[in-house]
Amino acid sequence: MFTNSLVMRRGFVAVAIATGLALSACGGAGSSDSGMNHGSGMATGEDPSTTAQATFNDADVMFAQMMIPHHTQAVEMADMAATRAADGEVKALAARIRQAQEPEIRTMTDWLSRWGRPAASPGAGMNHGGSPMPGEMSEVDMKALTAASGTAFDKQFLTMMVAHHEGAITMARQEMAQGSNQDATALAARIVQDQQAEITEIDNLLRRL
Repeated sequence: MFTNSLVMRRGFVAVAIATGLALSACGGAGSSDSGMNHGSGMATGEDPSTTAQATFNDADVMFAQMMIPHHTQAVEMADMAATRAADGEVKALAARIRQAQEPEIRTMTDWLSRWGRPAASPGAGMNHGGSPMPGEMSEVDMKALTAASGTAFDKQFLTMMVAHHEGAITMARQEMAQGSNQDATALAARIVQDQQAEITEIDNLLRRL
């Protein structure tokens, strides 16, 4: 059941990409007529860099609202490794994932607060097309991971984290293409770079285990 649910979840990446294209069709980032831009006006004497950081659109909001619960689940998975993992490199990777993603959760939560938007969308855990977020683990997956230990945990954790990272990369690339906030698009680019490198590391670990 664990493996089948992960395979099915890979299909949601295509759904997320299609959703992103639909958003683009409705109104591209930077289109003031679409109602997506907020805070883009510049008063006389206003610091241009401050104004640029305050500018955001619906893609930026969706990115933060979706990535917060996505990161939260990754941190939950990483926490399990401290007591359930057998391999030292798996434990070290899990610790790095937590150390990287917890500050990013706080950063994105702060953005939404400053933008006057809720920290979670009404369909938290779902993308705006009504489907599960790319790479999101199901309740069944999480229960299976919780029940595992030792090498079995290591393999499940790594396999699940690859799918989870691939989903995060999909959402981050959508933000890079459609977002207008400079800080948000920069974070998205960092997520793509860091998590792609971790996928390569995980693949090497899986071959060794």
